Amino acid sequence: MVNPNSNEAVTRGIDAALQPLRYAEGPEIACMTLAEGPFGIETQADVESVTLPLARLMRETNDTDAFIIACYSDPGLHVCREATDRPVFGIAECGVLTALARAETFGVIAIKDRSIPRHIRYLRQMGLMDRLAGERALGLSVAETASGGSTLQRMTDVGTALRDEDGARAIVMGCAGMAAHRKNLEDRLGIPVIDPTQAAATMALGTVALAAAALAA
Repeated sequence: MVNPNSNEAVTRGIDAALQPLRYAEGPEIACMTLAEGPFGIETQADVESVTLPLARLMRETNDTDAFIIACYSDPGLHVCREATDRPVFGIAECGVLTALARAETFGVIAIKDRSIPRHIRYLRQMGLMDRLAGERALGLSVAETASGGSTLQRMTDVGTALRDEDGARAIVMGCAGMAAHRKNLEDRLGIPVIDPTQAAATMALGTVALAAAALAA
């Protein structure tokens, strides 16, 4: 699980969110920070800046069975898939696909308004606009989302609007920095809330387990 921004607090939050997926004799889930990345990935320029470093990391890492890009913009996803023959998962793709398995319509909580056009372009490329109820922004930075004391309440307000005004029947948290708030937000909203880092890790674990079983057969 690679956090493409250089904010260690985000990486720690992701690591804690993945703890329920760790089990005895299961695959190791290792979280790391891309030290050369920006402190937060909040613009298209930030996205582009980490694409080649991520691909280089995956090309040069030989002790990993699967990679996950832990940023909701899925920076460099296709470039990284060209750089390695091991599975590469993007949390946005996995988060949305998981939401589609839980509800007919989904909403996305973004960090800032300027993130929304980038996310919409991605959903349009995936052909999923007819399932999107809406996307609304918190108006916070990545760092504030990960460590701000008022983040959960702001997420509750935005999630409530997505549910009640836009008709979302599941919520996808549109930033890896939101990972710590999934359960509390789901309890408050009463509908499925998807942490995309957990969604991607679950898919990666299944892929790795099936590959190991095939080798042992």
